[in-house]
This record gives sequence, structure tokens and C-alpha cells, in this order.
Amino acid sequence: MLRYILRRLSQAVLVMLLVVIGSFFLIKMAPGDFVDTLAGTSDLTAEQMANLRARYGLDQPVPVQLMYYIARLATLDLGYSPFNNAPVLDILVKRWPVTAILVVTSVSISMVVGTLLGVMAARFSGKPVDLGISILMLLFYATPNFIIAVILILIFSIKMNVFPIAGFATIASGYTGWEYIRDVAWHLAMPVTALCTFFIAIYGRIGRAAMLEVLTLDYIRTARGKGLTERRVIYVHALRNALLPLVTMAGLQVSALVGGAVLIETIFGLNGMGRTAFDAVFQRDTNLLLGVLFVSSLSVVVVNFIIDLLYMVLDPRVEIK
Repeated sequence: MLRYILRRLSQAVLVMLLVVIGSFFLIKMAPGDFVDTLAGTSDLTAEQMANLRARYGLDQPVPVQLMYYIARLATLDLGYSPFNNAPVLDILVKRWPVTAILVVTSVSISMVVGTLLGVMAARFSGKPVDLGISILMLLFYATPNFIIAVILILIFSIKMNVFPIAGFATIASGYTGWEYIRDVAWHLAMPVTALCTFFIAIYGRIGRAAMLEVLTLDYIRTARGKGLTERRVIYVHALRNALLPLVTMAGLQVSALVGGAVLIETIFGLNGMGRTAFDAVFQRDTNLLLGVLFVSSLSVVVVNFIIDLLYMVLDPRVEIK
């Protein structure tokens, strides 16, 4: 187990290094930099622009800039954001929790709801319940999350005035403890719903297919032959093996949700990593955008590492190689 963990950690370091190099060159391939953006909003002379580029090392060749950037990363120095007038690490420390809460909540809800719907559809396969769930899953799968976000805002914010239209929490509310948690949950109800409906459909379809396959195995027939109730057969004996492909899907879902959070955070005015990346692109704030990509990629790598360990817990037959 220790050798396996060390090997996976070394692979994770290699993956992060490739992500850093790839994202750095991709961003540098885009024309212009933040100095050009500043020049478009203020009267900077050519000399002032040259001084700014020299100050932030933008006058150096791209490979040299990359070497300096990797050296800074080794000391957890993600650079400085001139537009925010603050170190990138300080900015991301404040904004990462917003995206983390949004993504973790969406993963948890979509996995639980989707799995339950899939199990229910498999249990009543070929019956009206199965048909109704299949139609609902198809609807969720076919509707883009930004369309769902707009519909939710129109119905529950503008028409019914039930949920707040934007923000992570009530400004200057003074809430603490459970009051603050309840306020945040109230603000995130619509963003989480818009973000997780697509994956509820994915989990539902995969869960249904996995459960139908497991229910044909010999040990399930043996359990039924012993006189166990159908509920116990499904939720105690069959569900554990049916969860294996769903756990694998969870690792893939995290990366997709981090990408989808850009649009959802922008629509609902959430000041998280996605909104930060969106603003950094338009401001051409290279350091901030690279910082967002680094932290997001690191989060995905860590989650997938945890998923691999969880997979071995759920299925002891998986060998550690």
C-alpha cells in the first residue's frame, strides 16, 4: 500500500508539472498581456509599458519566464496580480472555498439522487416508474445547465422571490454558526441545482445499467433463495458492487464541474475560482489565470487519488500494482 501511494504521488507530481508547462505555453500563445489591457484603459506611454513589462519579467523569452514560474511554484509563490493589487495565493485562498463548496455539494447531491433514481429504475425495470425516471433523466441530460440556471432565476427569484438571485451569502448580515450555514445554503440552492442536473442524469443511467447487471449475478440469486427481502437484496448486497462505476464517474465529474463552475458562478454572481478565471481572461492577468489553473488541476488530481483509494475499499478484489 505504501509503495502504491508513493508511486501515485510521483505520478501526480509529473501530471501537475505537465499541466503547469502546458497551460503556461497555451496562455503565452494568446496575443497581448495585461500591460496592453492597461494601455487600453489609461494613457500609458511606450516607455511606461516597457518598464511595466520589465518589472514583471514579461520582456524575457517565454522559456525563461517558465523557468522562473516553476521556481516560484516550488516555494508556493503563485505570483502577483496587478489588477487586484494582491498576491495570487491570497486571492485564491479567499475564493477557492466558494468553488469547493459548490463542487462538493453538487457532486454529493448528483451522486446520491442519481444513484437512488437509477436503483429505483432498475428495481421496477420495464414498469411505469422506470419509464418516468428514464424520461426525467433524458430531460436533465438534454438541457444545458445555463438554461436551467436562467429558468430557475426567472421562476424562483423574479416571479416567486423565494431564493436570492446572486451572491454567496447575505452581505453584512452578521450571521454566525448555523444561521450563516443556512444563509449560504439558501444562496447556493439554485446554483447547485443548475450545476448538478446533468450529472444526476449520468448517475441515473449508469446506476440503472450497473444495477441491472449486478442483479443477474449468481450471488444475488443465492441471496433471494435464502428468503431475504428484495429491499435487503438490492440495498445491502447489490448496491455495493453497482457503486463501483459510479465512484469512477465521481472522479471524472469533479473536473467537469470545475469547468462548468465558470459559467454558473458568472450567472449567479459567485466570486469563486470560475468567476476569477473569467475575469482574468478578459484582464489578461496571466499570473492569476495560471494560479486558477494550477489550484483547480491540483484539486482534481487529489480527488482522483482519493477515488482510487476508495475504489479499493469498495472492492477488495482490486489489486494494488
